[in-house]
Amino acid sequence: MAPRFCLRRPGLHLLFLGCSLVLLAGTLSAAPAIEITADRQFDFAGHLFAGAAYERAVTEYERFIFLFPEDGRVDEARYQIGMALFHAQQYSDAAEAFLEVIDRSGGRPIAETDTSARAYFRLSDCYVRMGAPGQAVNNLNNLAAVAASPQLQDEARYRAGWILLEAGAWQPAATAFNAIRPERREDYRLPELFSAMAGIRDLPRKQPAVAGALAVVPGMGYLYCERYRDALVALVLNGGMIAATYTAFDNDNPALGGILALVGAGFYTGSIYGSISSAQKYNRDQTEQFISGLRQRYRLDLSLSPVPGGAALSLHGSF
Repeated sequence: MAPRFCLRRPGLHLLFLGCSLVLLAGTLSAAPAIEITADRQFDFAGHLFAGAAYERAVTEYERFIFLFPEDGRVDEARYQIGMALFHAQQYSDAAEAFLEVIDRSGGRPIAETDTSARAYFRLSDCYVRMGAPGQAVNNLNNLAAVAASPQLQDEARYRAGWILLEAGAWQPAATAFNAIRPERREDYRLPELFSAMAGIRDLPRKQPAVAGALAVVPGMGYLYCERYRDALVALVLNGGMIAATYTAFDNDNPALGGILALVGAGFYTGSIYGSISSAQKYNRDQTEQFISGLRQRYRLDLSLSPVPGGAALSLHGSF
């Protein structure tokens, strides 16, 4: 039988336990302590943001605000929370974060170097993504009202003009652009833009009433709207239903003829309504393509980029 060893005395048990605790405490004390500083916490949150780990970035920026509420970068951290939520397509939550940054400005005049200036612009981007261009424009008008410099006012009005233009509100867009100072309109390429905007009157259009009237002849409404495949399908389908209905009645089968007539009437009516909606869609597509062309040729990419000690206003465009 193998020998068995055990500590039968309580004093030896306590001595063994005490030695173990001393060794464990020495091991733990030898491990280096990590000090969480404001710089380290802010940089870590920025590292997560740069790596597109947006949810974790939000958590770490919130931790920064909680641990260092008096730090001068608290507003920037709140702004970055909004940006992380924006990139995560959580536009409603992002809007709340940007509104918090704006509210902290206390209604004082806003300069280009203020974090709240960028928050105003991003808040409008959120409203656009949320399908509320009117709120986006109102927000930019509020920024223009509290802007501390004419340059920031002009940028707010320029962005508002493009939101209106892309929403198809031509006259309000022109009004917003015209609010920009005359000496800056060349910088924004507004004379060229106004000249190009006049081309909206020359876009080809389809009249929905005409499309509906032509659709009385199966396929003609679609043909008018340049939807040639749908025109052929409507002609064949409606023509086939009319022929089948006539044949049923001609063969003294009124029950079948009635059913075919009812079904055929549905296809026929649908062809008329489809032609009307096709004309409307044609007009929308023409307008959207026209606006897309304006955007590619004339819209400047204005951005307030953070730099040490503030922010820099940059303009980018295609020339």
